Amino acid sequence: MRNTRRNPLQANWLHRFFLASATAVLLQICPTASIGVPGSNCYALDNSGHIYDFSSWIGQPFEYEGKDSDLVVRFCKDVESRSQTGYLDFGRFDKVNYFVAGSGHVNFVQEFYNGDLINCEHSYDKMGRTAKVNIICGSCPKGECKGGLGCICNVTYESACRVLVELAIPCEKQGLRVFEGFTVGFHPRSWELVYNGMTQLGFEKSHHEFSFKTEQSQVALYMTAIASLSNLVQKPTVKVSPELGLEVSLSGSGATGSQPTTLSPTILMVAWRCEEARDTPYEVEITVPVVGYDPIQFTLTKMCGKS
Repeated sequence: MRNTRRNPLQANWLHRFFLASATAVLLQICPTASIGVPGSNCYALDNSGHIYDFSSWIGQPFEYEGKDSDLVVRFCKDVESRSQTGYLDFGRFDKVNYFVAGSGHVNFVQEFYNGDLINCEHSYDKMGRTAKVNIICGSCPKGECKGGLGCICNVTYESACRVLVELAIPCEKQGLRVFEGFTVGFHPRSWELVYNGMTQLGFEKSHHEFSFKTEQSQVALYMTAIASLSNLVQKPTVKVSPELGLEVSLSGSGATGSQPTTLSPTILMVAWRCEEARDTPYEVEITVPVVGYDPIQFTLTKMCGKS
C-alpha cells in the first residue's frame, strides 16, 4: 500500500508557499492604501484595531438638561456644566490622546482632564475637575434618542469633581485595521516614517520637501514590531513611479522576511540608481504585508537631477 502521509517539512513548505502566493495575489487584486495618521488627535482604534477618525466631529456640542444644571460635551474639546451660578469646566481634551476603545456596550472612551480647581484642588492628582465620556455607536440603551447626531443618554456625578457621561452617536465608518506597535525609522529607536502602524505625515504620499537628493545612493530603514506578533510581518515589496528611470532594490534582514522586534530591529536597505534625470522626483512606494491586517505602506521621494 502506498504511504500517503505527508512529510511535516513538506507540509510546512506548502503552507508557506500558499500563504505567500495568496498574499501576492491579494496585493495585485486589491489596491493597498496607506494608513496615514489622522490630521487631529480626535481618533481611536476599536478593540479589533480598526481606526475611526472623528476629526470632522471636533467641537460638535451635545447638551443634557439636568435637574440642577445642564451639562455640555463639545466633542474632542471640553465638558462643562452650566447653571444660573455660571459655568464649571469639567476638563479639556488633552493633546495626549485620551481616546481609546471601550468594553461591553461602550465602544469608545474619552477622558477630559484639568478642569476648574475650585474646591477640587486635590482631586485626580491635582488635575481639578475631570470627566469621562463613554461613547456608544448607535442609540442609547433605553432608547433616549435615535438618529440624527445623537445625544447624551445619561449623566452621573461621582463627586463634585468627577462626572461620567454616556453619549450615543452614529459612529464614523470603520477604517482600515492598524498593526499596532509597528514602527519604521531612520535609526534603530526612531519612527519618522511609521509609528504605531500608521504612516506619518511626509511619507503617506510623495512630498518634494521630504525627497532624497540625487547623490544619495541608498537609505537604511529600521523596522520594529511587538515580539508576539512579529511573525505576521511579511517580505516588503516596492513600486516605482514612473516605472522607468530609477532602479530600486531592497536588501538586508528586513527584505528577507526576518521577524522585527523592539529589541532586535530589522534593517531594510533601499538602494537606488538614477538612470534618467527628471525635473520632478520619483515615487518609491514600499508595502509591508501583515497577515490579518491592512498592509503598512509608505512613500519615499527620490530626486534624479542632471549631472
